[in-house]
Formats: sequence, structure tokens, C-alpha cells
Amino acid sequence: MMLSSSSLLHLSLPPKALFSCPVSFPSLLKFKGNLRHGVALLPAMCIPGPTRDTEKSEDAENMPVSSSSSSSSPSNISTYNWCVGLGGLGFLETAYLTYLKLSNSDPFCPIGAGSCSDVLNSDYAVVFGVPLPLIGMTAYGVILLLGLKLGGWNMPLKINQSDGRLLLLPVSASMAVASAYFLYILATRLEGASCSYCLASATLSFSLFFIILKDFGLQELQKVVTLPLCTAAIVLGILSTSYSALPPILPRSEAMGFNLLYNGDYFSIKPFCNFSAKILKSTGAKMYGAFWCSHCQEQKEMFGREAMQLLDYVECFPDGVKKGIKMVSACSDVGIEGFPTWLINGEVISGEKTLEELAEISGFNYDKVNQPN
Repeated sequence: MMLSSSSLLHLSLPPKALFSCPVSFPSLLKFKGNLRHGVALLPAMCIPGPTRDTEKSEDAENMPVSSSSSSSSPSNISTYNWCVGLGGLGFLETAYLTYLKLSNSDPFCPIGAGSCSDVLNSDYAVVFGVPLPLIGMTAYGVILLLGLKLGGWNMPLKINQSDGRLLLLPVSASMAVASAYFLYILATRLEGASCSYCLASATLSFSLFFIILKDFGLQELQKVVTLPLCTAAIVLGILSTSYSALPPILPRSEAMGFNLLYNGDYFSIKPFCNFSAKILKSTGAKMYGAFWCSHCQEQKEMFGREAMQLLDYVECFPDGVKKGIKMVSACSDVGIEGFPTWLINGEVISGEKTLEELAEISGFNYDKVNQPN
């Protein structure tokens, strides 16, 4: 049987899947070999072009570039979200403290209640006549607005992405330095005082600074490090100048006790408070309070732990405050209207009292006593 040239050409083509590139044939086909076996050898060559392996390698080269560009965007968004969240918390806290400072009100502070009031009402809460919480509120507000602007929110701020990002660094550095310096003042000038709001604000400031610092990276930070250093130095100089002439502040218990004299000499504060507590107890005086009352905590701090054990103190909510819990009968029978409440010589007195006031109410005269017991 004779095979036609078209049949021979069809038989000589290899399966298409075996080629990884297009095949072209010369215009003149030359057959070699024995046609009896139905085999024809065709000269073939590959047209230059990309193969599958080449395409894969190019994709692999392009992949790190695209992944790095996409990973940088979530990192920036995350940083700005932190600025919005932490800046918002700091703004709310300092706005609350600013209101208390301007209205001359006492803060709610379950831990170290008296100390919070002492710190907020001290001269150290003012920098050249400007309330320190107001300065902090302004700084947190700048961080909050920049975080919203750089995070894609439509904010009326005429600042571009590069300048706004650069501004975050000196502002956060100044806040961190100011918080560190104020913690130093709290430990050295306000000895014995504690302020939970101060610690919370310092935590927020340090967190913002390190988050923003990490976003810049080492190489970029080396180019702009002069700006935050100069800003922090200026803030540190202003605070040092403002606080340098201020005297240390005595703890509340010490300041409230030293006005009383015994034979012309000041009592040492601990024996004096113990002596006053014994005198009050001998007159039948009782103090009624609640564990959640900040003024009760201040009254206790004035006496000290040891003296409070000598006083006749009644806790009006020993089982806590929750639905269905009422004031104990020992307190409700007295007719308490606020805390703390003193019952001295049958008279009900509301509010926090100094040692001098308690001595006067109880009818005790320190000048007639030879020596405290």
C-alpha cells in the first residue's frame, strides 16, 4: 500500500504536548529513510520565545517586589490605627483631667485617691500657668488627627502623607520625654504620692513613641533623628525650668498633721496619729465609710494604717455593691447622707475632716495633755 505525502507528514509529527515551544518547518521538506516503514524524519527547530520554565522564573522574580509593596501598606495602616486608638484614649483621659483641673474638682481614683487629688491640685500640674492636662490633651489630639488623616480618613488637614508621617515622630518623642520626666518628679518631689492617671498616660505615651519609631526603621530614622532629639530637648528644658523653683510636696497625712503642737514641739506624725485615734475612740467616736468612696480613702490615709486599726470604723457595704445589696443597718440607722460620716458625742458630721477639726468636735484640748500615749 502506498502512503501519500500528507499521510507521511501526519505520521511524522510528534504529539503536541511533547513540545515546549512552537515548531516551524522548512519550506522544502526532505524525507529520509525507508518509506516502507512509514517513517519520515523532518528537520525541526524551536522559534525563540519564553518557555514555561522561563515564565515561572520571571514570575518568581516579580513576586518579592509585589509582596514587599503590599506588605508595607498593611504595616502603615496598622501604625496609623494604633495612633488613632491610643491617641483617642489619651485624649479622653486628659480631657477629663482638664475638666477637673479647671473646675477645681476631685478625680475619681479608687487607688491612692488622696494622692490623685494632691497631684492634680499641686503646682506641678501647671507649666508656666498652663494646666498640664490641657497640654497633654493637645498633644494626644494632634496624634489622633494625624492618625486619621494618614489612615485614609477625610480630614480637613492640609498636610501630605510624607510630612504628616514625619510630624508623628517629634510629637510622640516629646510626649514620651515629658511623661518620663513627670514620673521622675512624682518619685522625687511628690514623695509618697501615687497617681493612676499619670501612670496610664505615661503608658500610652511610651507605646505611641515605640510604635511610631518602629514604623520608620533604622536606616530612615538615621536621616531624621535630629528632629525628635531637638524637640525632646526643648520640652525637657521647659519642664525643668518650670519645676526647678517648686518645693517638694509633703504627703497628705504629713501635711495635715503638722499643724498641731504639743508643748511647743511638733509631734512625729505616726505617734501623733495613733494618739489622736486613741483619743477619738475614748470619746466613743465612730467613722462610717464605704470601700468605693475616694474621700474615705483620703481620710484613712491621713491617719495611716496603724492608727486606723485603733479607730472604730464601720464599713457600710461589707458585701460589695450590686443589685439587691443594701447599706448595713448600723449605717442606715445613723441616717448617713454621704461618706465619710463621723459620729462624735452623738453628733453626726458628714465629710472628710482634719485632725484639728476632729479634736475640736470631740472637745479634746491637746494643750492640757502632758504627753501623748
